[in-house]
Amino acid sequence: MDIEKYLSNFYRGTKNPNLKVMKFLMEEFNHPENKLKAIHIAGTNGKGSVTEMITNVLIKEGYTVGKFISPHLIHYNERISVNNNNISDIEMEELINIINPSIKKYNFENDIPVTLFELETTMALLYFKEKNCDFVVLETGLGGLYDCTNIINHPLVSVITSIGYDHMNILGNTLPEIAYQKAGIIKENSNTVICNQESEVDNVFINECKRKNNILHIIKKTDISNYSFDNNFQYFDYKNYNNIIINLKGKVQVQNACLCLEVFEILNALGYNISFENIKNGLKTVIHKGRMEQLNDKPLIIFDGAHNEPAIKNLQDMIKMYYKEMKRVYIISILKRKDYTKMLRIIAEDKDATFILTSGNDTNIYVSSDDLYECMKQFTKNDKIYKKRLEDAIEYAKNANFDTVNFIIGSFYTYGTVINTINNFIST
Repeated sequence: MDIEKYLSNFYRGTKNPNLKVMKFLMEEFNHPENKLKAIHIAGTNGKGSVTEMITNVLIKEGYTVGKFISPHLIHYNERISVNNNNISDIEMEELINIINPSIKKYNFENDIPVTLFELETTMALLYFKEKNCDFVVLETGLGGLYDCTNIINHPLVSVITSIGYDHMNILGNTLPEIAYQKAGIIKENSNTVICNQESEVDNVFINECKRKNNILHIIKKTDISNYSFDNNFQYFDYKNYNNIIINLKGKVQVQNACLCLEVFEILNALGYNISFENIKNGLKTVIHKGRMEQLNDKPLIIFDGAHNEPAIKNLQDMIKMYYKEMKRVYIISILKRKDYTKMLRIIAEDKDATFILTSGNDTNIYVSSDDLYECMKQFTKNDKIYKKRLEDAIEYAKNANFDTVNFIIGSFYTYGTVINTINNFIST
């Protein structure tokens, strides 16, 4: 089977939100979702980091851990893994052959067919059950309330990361509306962990937890102390956890790590065993590709998939922490469905930087470099604004002086092209 060809036949967008397909498919396969011990993660930004940290710690403890993420960076198989080993093509084909008759049955009886995300979520749940995972860490694709992963009815704990403006056409135009969608993963008689945010956001989660007899754990900034950082690590204390070390950059990752620490507290209270030693080791050694990931040393090239307003703000905070003494180049690609005007306005606040606008690696889905260029000119008097093909922009970065840091930002979907282009330069 040509798996890529098979998957390409499925609708990749978002239809009217509901869980009709997931309920049908779970019934078809004797409800695998009810046999999994799930940690369910939603939020605008930070889902991926929290997913990776929790997974890494649980693996260090010796558990078998299923992980479901989106999007993938290079290979589709990255979305479904057990102990960070991606599902193989053969295993995917076997699952597709099992699920396909049920998909045909549903499509025959309904006007709106099964989507790609519904298929892959079903594959993931069946795969994790087959592999007898001790835990499953599930990252929502979009929102929470009607996200396919929300077919999970009895999570051990739900985690909601920071809330910000993204996907407003689907999730709502205000922070409380967006928070309400994320709060859909809060379930009866369980636990939920959040970071303290605006009161209008927190109140959504507080009220939903009260309504569902769910214990809410709120991370407060006052719980974090003795913070410091260097070029390699960040150091801090959280409540009774002393000298926590994380290797992910940016203060927002400290809050994300605290969400994870609270999750481990809950799991230990439920009777599981996650030692302080493995918590520390797991947080210190976690790898999160595509987030402030250094792809080249001399000159310095860093990839960050920041693709909405809050993520760009976090990126700028990190740049001020680590790279303010270096010359800075931004190579920017932004999907058409994103609010690129707000993103560029924030990026342009770095007055001394060089900005290279590209049309990404697919002109059908990315804002054109011409449109980005005209937009960027509104926000800066800086004349160091250029339009280039993505590959040419990467070549520009590879030939930069060693006192320059190059940031490739705006979308996770350019990652494969960026990696291949850099590797080609190295090999030649």
